[in-house]
Amino acid sequence: MEPTTQGGGWLYLTPGQLDFWEEYLAHPGQPVSTVAHLTRIEGGADPAALVRALQRVAAETDVLSLRFAPGPGGRPAQRVDPAARPVLRQIDLRGDPDPEGRARALMARDLARPLDLGGGGAGAMWLVRTGPRAWLWYCRGHHIFLDGYAMALIERRAAQLYAHLACGAPEGQPFARFADYLAEEAGYAASDRNAAARDFWRGRLASAPLPPRIRKGSEDYPAHPRSATADLSHLAGRLRDAALRHDLGWPDLLIALAALWLRRNGTGPGTDGERILWLPLMGRMGSVSARVPAMVLNIVPWHLPEARQAPLAETLAGLAADLKAIRRHGRCRIERIAADAGLAANERFFFSPLLNVMPFDPAVFPGCDTRREVLAAGPGDGFNVTVTADSRGGAMMLHLEADPALTDAACFSRHAAGLPRFLGAALEASGGTLVADLLAVPA
Repeated sequence: MEPTTQGGGWLYLTPGQLDFWEEYLAHPGQPVSTVAHLTRIEGGADPAALVRALQRVAAETDVLSLRFAPGPGGRPAQRVDPAARPVLRQIDLRGDPDPEGRARALMARDLARPLDLGGGGAGAMWLVRTGPRAWLWYCRGHHIFLDGYAMALIERRAAQLYAHLACGAPEGQPFARFADYLAEEAGYAASDRNAAARDFWRGRLASAPLPPRIRKGSEDYPAHPRSATADLSHLAGRLRDAALRHDLGWPDLLIALAALWLRRNGTGPGTDGERILWLPLMGRMGSVSARVPAMVLNIVPWHLPEARQAPLAETLAGLAADLKAIRRHGRCRIERIAADAGLAANERFFFSPLLNVMPFDPAVFPGCDTRREVLAAGPGDGFNVTVTADSRGGAMMLHLEADPALTDAACFSRHAAGLPRFLGAALEASGGTLVADLLAVPA
């Protein structure tokens, strides 16, 4: 991948973006990978400062103004077009008998609309006033240029700008440019670090069965996936305590415990346990992308050993060490890993089950209560486990989603009931407890 500037400011896509472009072409007229967040803002907000802050963050966020088009030889290209910058849409529903319901209906209608990546308009921002002290901020884009961390960057920058405009707080630094991220990615792709990471993944995949693969464009994403949500906030204190006991960060402890559950419990017919999980990796540490909203997220396979007869502490230490090695080489793109493993250009791995922990602090607008809600995050291949929380594990929620064609209702219910129960038991267990005994917790 060489993100080379072309005439008129055109830039080549990253490998991750190319996959989303191919998906976009393969599913015409479908809103397949729309991304959208809703931020509820309640309290004594300064309306003018709020409007100005959102307008400024829209202007700073290059990717919200991207246009896409076929480039030389049919290779797609992208450019930042100021004319495509989203204009903040202000909607006042204070006179509506059900302002919240009306606002959500408008957002649902927008989410059902396929996005036009070529014509611009894939990025959108609305500010909906639902009461004298209540607003709903709606931010929408496409996964080809936004991931979950990018959305968090936008939200935190908007709050920082609001604090500056309304309270005189420091203005802070604007986002770095999207082109800076592309240039850095080109440098990494040609680096010795990437070569070493490719060797790491070649060795991994050569010593274990390859994950299942599918033909690109063959996806049949369900219109109504099975879904369940569980509030895990009552586990936050126990999670932090257990993380200290096991000398782990709480996100890694949670990932390891959920992995043990999935290793024991299959997610579909014919699977008595999952041997390969998929891990999303942010890949932003030490990178300019820490200050650039963009689609940086990578996804990598995790081959899990059978550890049911081992003590919990020993098992967790082994899983944590493996996670560390994976992250050390996790910037190597899955598209390159797949090609090195022999997948054809029209093939990709089937990313299921996927396990994602998102420890993002919410944006803080001074003088206001704010709550974030993910309205759309793109489809998953099969079975998805997502945990959202703040950086201390507070406000922790478990989200499960599954394709009903691959996971029947009884299996899904076992996970929805059993995984929270298993997490609670594992956080209370001593390090000498056998994993097999913990996994005997009835679902």
